Amino acid sequence: MQSNSLEERLVVILATGGTIAGSGDDVGYVAGQVGVKELVAAVPALGPRRLESEQVAQVDSKDMSHEIWQALAQRVAHHLARPEVAGLVITHGTDTLEETAYFLHRVLSPTKPVVLTAAMRPATSLQADGPQNLLDAVTVAASPQASGVTAVLNGRVHGPVEVRKHQPFMLDAFESGEAGPVALIQEGRLRVLRAWPSCEAVGVARVLGPVAGWPSVAVVASHAGVDGAVVDAIVATGVQGLVIEGTGNGTVHASLLAAAQRAQARGLPVWRATRCPGGAIVGAPDGALPSAGELSASKARIEMLLGLMAAV
Repeated sequence: MQSNSLEERLVVILATGGTIAGSGDDVGYVAGQVGVKELVAAVPALGPRRLESEQVAQVDSKDMSHEIWQALAQRVAHHLARPEVAGLVITHGTDTLEETAYFLHRVLSPTKPVVLTAAMRPATSLQADGPQNLLDAVTVAASPQASGVTAVLNGRVHGPVEVRKHQPFMLDAFESGEAGPVALIQEGRLRVLRAWPSCEAVGVARVLGPVAGWPSVAVVASHAGVDGAVVDAIVATGVQGLVIEGTGNGTVHASLLAAAQRAQARGLPVWRATRCPGGAIVGAPDGALPSAGELSASKARIEMLLGLMAAV
């Protein structure tokens, strides 16, 4: 039985490293140096909370891997199945947080809250934002109002489809584009703004088995002067899918488009996304590649990856 008191509702914290666990100055720090127990101990307000913690990985999130995704999905699924667990928090680096959030969203789509959080400053910084973000994330994970996979940073609760890191250094580095945040945390209280994220999950079973056997999906950017030979070279390595990060409304340079069409002729799925940080691709002109819609190129890669797994 779960208590109605937020302090008594059990939250499991899974740590993967990142800047939130970093040590050093604000730019020259080393990520993933502080363990999860130390992170929790550094937030006195978490003292009364009912928490468990587990170190799943300890990496700079720029180096996030499919192996860690697989392990994380399994551990999240394990704890979600425990009736006494109200929700989970995942501490993560900011660079690939939006990718991990989307991956877990599509694999699990949980009814309990699974909250990713991170920091733009290392734990040793005078401007450390990790402690407040961790406290906010635990607040969301313990809330009976919350559900699904979200990301909590700087007082905002972002959905996994829309969230993007839009600024490389400032504390307010994440946004949700036109959709806006799902909720806000104000004075320790949750203010819900729109529906919590949900989708038809593919299931954790799809991402089990040797990671070496996962399909390979590449992302290529369209830009002025791009040579389509880059696509030919990537296809020659044996990739099984391709996402083009297009310009504007998902437009693709003529040289790149010709190469993408050659890849399609060989049976490879090729999608087009947009490098614009907001909005979604609208329409499908004659001859256009299939659209990734509102997904960024990195999230479209995950969607294609999971789809290809189903076909194996």
